[in-house]
Amino acid sequence: MKIAVAGTGYVGLVTGVCLASKGHNVTCVDVDEQKVAMMKKGESPIYEPGLPELMRDNMDRLVFSTDYVSSYKDADVIFIGVGTPEKTDGSANLSYVYQVAKQIAVSAEKDCVVVVKSTVPIGTNDKIESYIHDKQKHSVKIYVASNPEFLSQGTAVRDTLHASRIVIGVNEEEPGKVLKEVYQDFDAPKLVVGRRSAEMIKYASNDFLALKISYVNEIANLCETVGADVEEVTMGMGYDARIGDRFLNAGIGYGGSCFPKDTKALSWLASFNDNEIRTIKAAIEVNDSQKFKLIKKAKKYYDEFLFLNVAVLGCTFKPGTDDLREAPSLVNIPLLLEDGANVRIWDPVGEENFKKKISNKNIQYFSTIEETLEGADLCLIFTEWEQVVNFDVRKYEELMKTPIVLDGRNCYPLSAFEGTKTTYSSIGRRTINDR
Repeated sequence: MKIAVAGTGYVGLVTGVCLASKGHNVTCVDVDEQKVAMMKKGESPIYEPGLPELMRDNMDRLVFSTDYVSSYKDADVIFIGVGTPEKTDGSANLSYVYQVAKQIAVSAEKDCVVVVKSTVPIGTNDKIESYIHDKQKHSVKIYVASNPEFLSQGTAVRDTLHASRIVIGVNEEEPGKVLKEVYQDFDAPKLVVGRRSAEMIKYASNDFLALKISYVNEIANLCETVGADVEEVTMGMGYDARIGDRFLNAGIGYGGSCFPKDTKALSWLASFNDNEIRTIKAAIEVNDSQKFKLIKKAKKYYDEFLFLNVAVLGCTFKPGTDDLREAPSLVNIPLLLEDGANVRIWDPVGEENFKKKISNKNIQYFSTIEETLEGADLCLIFTEWEQVVNFDVRKYEELMKTPIVLDGRNCYPLSAFEGTKTTYSSIGRRTINDR
């Protein structure tokens, strides 16, 4: 099938490459000429494990272009995978989606299905359909379907090729048949529902996971107060099939491109329609507060950070990605700098993106964890990179001037620090060698 994909970010590029790997002829469209030139060479513009290899293996079925007219005019299916960033009020910015919709309306010269894969508020597909039909240049049938994505950064290729489910939102039979054909070689349950239900499934799913994370973080905070261990608590919870053991890891909150944006968007949508989802509002508030958990812990050991050397391990919002959107590092490191600290950062892939966000003469970057820890008065762990998880904890005591390790991701078992002189404080567990 001849497919076009608008946008080559996480959603668009991963979708396009995965569809090509299933035998479809795919044209990926983007306005960035430099980005397109890079992809034509078989190079991925985003950091995503497994994507460059899959991309190179399927270059014979992949075309990259800035020419939307030729890309859309005879496509059987056109996926819209552009960004829907958060506005100041928390609502979703749909300008990029409408821009692509207009391009499709004036370019499509054959019957086709437009598939909105971008995360959009409930009812947007209806509006997009009316918008396209109003601006349509040629006398062809253009259907609009909703096909939300459920992929996570760092595992996006696997999440697409081996999806937990494929949701197809349609109001007519024909686009549903076409999308079933598109996904016929994908081994995943295919759920055909109404368009508005499909849009809501995306928000309801993401926001439920965000709520689950915020809930367990509040339980973790209470565990610290009453002397319980959150890992023992969540282990006991996880055996209950009604709860499950996923998304029960305590930490310093969620980040990234989905959970923060989608919780705010659904909360805004509810408020706009004279409703209130109090649980989601609470999840947002808990998460915003949880991001500062390590700074609050640090204040127990230092009244101020002036002239302190603070080692930071990880600045991305999670391992396996170079994405810093809503990462705890972005709000914590400025506080350290404002208080006069010298910040020493290690991150295997996020350094360049962090430099674009924050520039300060009191920040140093290092290529190894050992160099980062050398002479440090404090260590903050923001990202559970594999290198951090597998790090020899005895080196904290050997390398740091004052071995105080505050772990926002519970990377180590408490027993690892027994018998050392390192103060180790994590989330929802007792502190080892407290001072």
